[in-house]
Amino acid sequence: MSIPPPPGPQQPEGQYPPPGLPQGTPGTPPGTYPYQQPYPQTPYPGAYQPWGQGYSPYNRPAPVNGLAISALVLGILCFLPAVGLVLGIVALAQIKRRGERGKGMAVGGMVMSSIGVVLLVLAVATGGARDFWDGFRDAASERGSAFSLKKGECFDAPGGSLEGMAYDVDKVPCAGRHDAEVFANFQLGKGGYPGDSAITDTADEKCYALRDTYAMDSWAIPGNVDVYYFTPTSQSWRVGDREVTCMFGSVDEKVSLTGSLRKDVLTLDADQLAYLKAAHVLNAAMESAPYEEYVEDDLPGHKEWATRVSKALTKQAGMLRGHTFAPDASSGVAALVKDLELAQKEWAKAADAQDADTFYTHYERGLKLIDAEKTVTIRKALGLATTPPSYEEGGDGAGDGGSGAGMEV
Repeated sequence: MSIPPPPGPQQPEGQYPPPGLPQGTPGTPPGTYPYQQPYPQTPYPGAYQPWGQGYSPYNRPAPVNGLAISALVLGILCFLPAVGLVLGIVALAQIKRRGERGKGMAVGGMVMSSIGVVLLVLAVATGGARDFWDGFRDAASERGSAFSLKKGECFDAPGGSLEGMAYDVDKVPCAGRHDAEVFANFQLGKGGYPGDSAITDTADEKCYALRDTYAMDSWAIPGNVDVYYFTPTSQSWRVGDREVTCMFGSVDEKVSLTGSLRKDVLTLDADQLAYLKAAHVLNAAMESAPYEEYVEDDLPGHKEWATRVSKALTKQAGMLRGHTFAPDASSGVAALVKDLELAQKEWAKAADAQDADTFYTHYERGLKLIDAEKTVTIRKALGLATTPPSYEEGGDGAGDGGSGAGMEV
């Protein structure tokens, strides 16, 4: 049985349709409300009494104002305090007008948001906000850019691997066993994130170029050591991270490094530094060999390479002649300078060769004069490494003869 609503101002008592009269029956008095079911003559047990309009027979409590809740939450979290304060004020006005609950929450939110506004103003005035942001930015940058590792520091990587993503490292003394040694840091340009491939190409190029500035004596680098690097991620890039960290590491994860590989102005004496600087001039020229291995495939390219080597030999000889070495090494350096001058003439002739056979003739003569084995005695006198490094044939895009046997350092 359906229960009719209590009579209101628009429908006084006594205006309900008589019992048994169906909805839409002709003769229904005007102003009466047609019901689907007849209205009972006798109230059934437990029926509600008619109440005045505006009072709910179910006695439901007034709703809580939503803005009051929001004001309280923002006040507690101290997040956007000015917004929390405004919401509290609006909530009080709505509560008064609508008869809703939540006055205490609105007031509490306003109080806590007011405190937040005061603290925010103080932070801005004293520079605290900038300190907070700088700390956050540095933390994000540190996580994404190899943890702010500095040049000369050594560390162990989780699992001993220097590949993939790294979220933490353990710094350790370089004198003991370690997975890697940082030899350089440099910053990438500004702008949008260039992509993983572009960053990797830049890191690869610059890290290999910077290794000789830290480990100037390449003979002292073990054969199982190669160059690795940490680069920014797309996430750390958004907070200002632009740093690339270059490092030495073992190609075999089961083999650790021992001792520092650093050989630069901080660790070398004057004679060692002068000798290695001069040698690097020749090394750079030798490493610029054409991509084509055989002279027949690119005679012009090999002639240009021979020209660079010839100029490098002239410069190297001048640098060695201009430095006064200790007596133990001076005689060996003088003999080396003579060989360099003779080699320069042969490389110059190779640069003027009109055919591959002529190029090979002078190239081979010049290469023998700068054979690395000839410098072992000088290196021993200077206290440098005396075992020539081994180079893979055809590596690094070297041409015929490449940068292998002819490399002095």
